[in-house]
Amino acid sequence: MASLLNVGTRALMANQVALQTAGNNIANVNTPGYSRQTVVQQTVQGQFTGGGYIGNGVEVQTIQRVYSEFLTQQATLAYATQSADTTRADKLRQLEGIFEGGASGLGAAVSDMLNSFADVASAPTDLTARTVVLTRVSETAARLRATSERLDDLQLGVAQALSEKVDAINSLAVNIADVNGHIAQAQGSGQPPNDLLDRRDQLVRELNQYVQTSTIMADDGTMGVFIGGSQALVMGSSTATVTLTQDSFGDPLSSKLAIVRNGVSSTLEDSALGGGEVSGLLRFQNNDLAEGRNLLGRMTLAITTEMNTQHALGLDLDGKAGGPLFSSIDLSKSILSPASQATLGSALSLTISDTTQLAASDYEVSFTGATAGTITRRSDGVTFAFPQTPPTTAPVLATIDGLNISSSSPVAVGDRFLIKPFSSAANEISAAFSAPRALAVASPIAISLGSSNTGSLQQVTLKALTNTTPAPPPVTLNFTTTNTYIRSDTGATETYTPGEAITSGDWSLTLQGAAKAGDTVTIKALPSAYRNLNAGNASAMLDLRDLALFDGAALTDGYAGLMSQIGIRAQSANYSAEVSSSIASNLESERAGVSGVNLDEEAAKLLQFQQAYQASAKMIQISQNIFDTLIQGLGR
Repeated sequence: MASLLNVGTRALMANQVALQTAGNNIANVNTPGYSRQTVVQQTVQGQFTGGGYIGNGVEVQTIQRVYSEFLTQQATLAYATQSADTTRADKLRQLEGIFEGGASGLGAAVSDMLNSFADVASAPTDLTARTVVLTRVSETAARLRATSERLDDLQLGVAQALSEKVDAINSLAVNIADVNGHIAQAQGSGQPPNDLLDRRDQLVRELNQYVQTSTIMADDGTMGVFIGGSQALVMGSSTATVTLTQDSFGDPLSSKLAIVRNGVSSTLEDSALGGGEVSGLLRFQNNDLAEGRNLLGRMTLAITTEMNTQHALGLDLDGKAGGPLFSSIDLSKSILSPASQATLGSALSLTISDTTQLAASDYEVSFTGATAGTITRRSDGVTFAFPQTPPTTAPVLATIDGLNISSSSPVAVGDRFLIKPFSSAANEISAAFSAPRALAVASPIAISLGSSNTGSLQQVTLKALTNTTPAPPPVTLNFTTTNTYIRSDTGATETYTPGEAITSGDWSLTLQGAAKAGDTVTIKALPSAYRNLNAGNASAMLDLRDLALFDGAALTDGYAGLMSQIGIRAQSANYSAEVSSSIASNLESERAGVSGVNLDEEAAKLLQFQQAYQASAKMIQISQNIFDTLIQGLGR
């Protein structure tokens, strides 16, 4: 009797546990990170008799969670990659929106500004036309500043997001350490704490949303969590702290992730972080946003330098040499040095040698000697050594990409500098003046063709290369044949080729047409009587539209090239985000296929365990009936 009753009781209890487990699975079907649980049953050791072993029923061995460590790790890593790619793509879409096209874009403002010189070229004394030019100049400067301000706003948003996500990382690390402690305590029971294990896996998955991790299991059941390849964030029940820090140059526009353990801080390289939103934001801030700033700064610096230079070669309505159209840009602010070299901040200086060669990049200078070292262009990693061949003239150390890098004070071996020529160039740009009479549209030089010329010589272009006081002496070209002439300033006989520039240190002249012996052309200072009627410098300003200024592209095409480079980055990031999202979705589906709860399957199990439970109860009832019958028989 007792054996049958025990078998029934054990079966009843085992099936009750199975029913409860199936019900728990159904209840947690929508719980993030929950792994389906199953009851592992085993036979109770049978009782030996002369007739063999008699079974003693069943008992619950353990409650096992259906879990694939491999699929869970793969899905978690894919989720980290997806988070990084999606975050970067989202920020690049915002960056792309800043550099808008159309009538409200920077490109239109630059084109309108240069085209406005056409009216002044037609009517150089028209103050209204001159006012329109200055209005266009002011509007272009305002759009450049506004674009820079929008980049600053985006930078601020990224910095705030990074701070929030670093706080989330530290909070999750504390929670993982706390769960580790509870798991270590529960391990002493000999049974796996399934809910705690699920909770820890979910916390690790949430952590990978922000930063990619790797994990190692310890003998006591705790999990070590590492970031940046090998830096321990969680070890058992203890945690490290992650913080944001600047690079070694203290660049305020750049951030690094650092981990602090036992008071010792270690900076993590961006390339070692892998996935996670923090990695995506750092990559955007330190590379994509920096590229956008450099492209805008290069455009600002190149256009304003060329226009200021050309305007200075003209004369205003009062006969004075032209001043700058735009405010000057202080390049001394673009040089940074490590905190240990704070006193050497003025050791280097920077000037522009050729605006057509400017590259949208930062540069790192490392000294191996007083006047020797290397310069690394950060945009592509290309390194240049100095002293250069051919050698530069002191104090210029090197000329790289249209920039002269000079040393004004002694440096020591090992000193390093970061040069950011373009990152803040558009921050404070403005129109230099607003008086229309000060617009220098007249050229300081003019040509006159001999009154007795019999050829068909005509002026194509005449450009002043200097604007000095007093004006340079006149130069006459005396043609001796149809293709040779004698210069009055040098006495040299030179060959005339139509369309080919004839130059001196003060001017450049291009002629077309056929010459005849005896023809003369004289280049001289513009007579004051004709100053208000001359618009040679306005025409030269118009010609800047076609200047090959940006990687071989015309000045007016520079903004289109900028938009194209940002657009290519955004398109590539969007594609990467789509691919990583698809991979993460597929891996999560595979993980859920193993560990997830299937309601149809659980409903079928409920019926199965219910029937088994009812049968076990019936077994107990039969045992009770047999026992009652036996008692009644013994009572007679």
